[in-house]
Amino acid sequence: MRVIRLDEIRQVLGDIDVLQEIAAGFVAYSRGEAVVPPVGELVLEDPPGDVHIKYGFLKRGGSYVIKIASGFYDNPKRGLPSSNGMMLVFDQETGAPQAALLDEGHLTDLRTAAAGAVAARHLAAHPVRRIGIVGTGIQARLQLELLRDVTDCRSVIVWGRRAEALELYRNEMTAKGFDIEMTHDAGQLASVSDLIVTTTPSTEPLLHVTDIQPGTHITAVGSDTADKQELDAAILKRAGLVVADSLLQCRERGEISQALRAGLVVEDDVVELGAVISGDVPGRTSSEEITVADLTGVAVQDIQIATAVVRSLGRDASRSDVSR
Repeated sequence: MRVIRLDEIRQVLGDIDVLQEIAAGFVAYSRGEAVVPPVGELVLEDPPGDVHIKYGFLKRGGSYVIKIASGFYDNPKRGLPSSNGMMLVFDQETGAPQAALLDEGHLTDLRTAAAGAVAARHLAAHPVRRIGIVGTGIQARLQLELLRDVTDCRSVIVWGRRAEALELYRNEMTAKGFDIEMTHDAGQLASVSDLIVTTTPSTEPLLHVTDIQPGTHITAVGSDTADKQELDAAILKRAGLVVADSLLQCRERGEISQALRAGLVVEDDVVELGAVISGDVPGRTSSEEITVADLTGVAVQDIQIATAVVRSLGRDASRSDVSR
């Protein structure tokens, strides 16, 4: 088994079309071509954190993948990243371990951001006039960076609780070519944005239905457990289109689960992202429609990005052998 560390992984990511890999994974999932068991989960209280174990395989693939990812939200106070983890790749025919990707959570962060970009490509009204980012952490950065591939918009308003975190975010993202406005008022952000991405571990709504403007698309990525919630459930009731990365998962976790428990939506109101990408079901139908994508994180994303990295590293090794 090959042990692959983060620096080696980063070297090949530029050779991978991550958005295409993730989009193809969602299509395969929604067409029943992936085997993805329920999420394994540990929720810790002191200090607060959660650990997700996601795993599965594509029926026509050559490998199965087991991913362990954690989020410990007090880590930045200790000078540590909030996320960590690894991905394990095994041969699908023999069960033999092929690779341990010691990615420190980076591949999980990247595939999550790629899913947000894919959702925006298929669901946001174009052109996007202003992007709203709720949160200031790793995912808030990556989501905005990957949106470069789907929109020319560089006008951004970011919400955060701490002035220092907002200032750091503005400085970093301004250096990457974005025009950043800061706010402590999530309602203000919603009132001026037509593409919003929520990236926090909040357990109570940050955005409310009265603040959402016609034509807005919201990608919600922070709520990946049963108790987290970033959106007022009434937003999903008002939306013309509600999209799940996995309807099975969203019954139990994420924004859709909150709206289902509140009786504000029913499962028939929800479609899967993979079906929208493939054109099997329609996506946005008008520029005034409100759309919501609830991304709880599906193992097929981990399968796609882990196997793409292993495949790319194999090609690099082959080229190196030839050169010798």
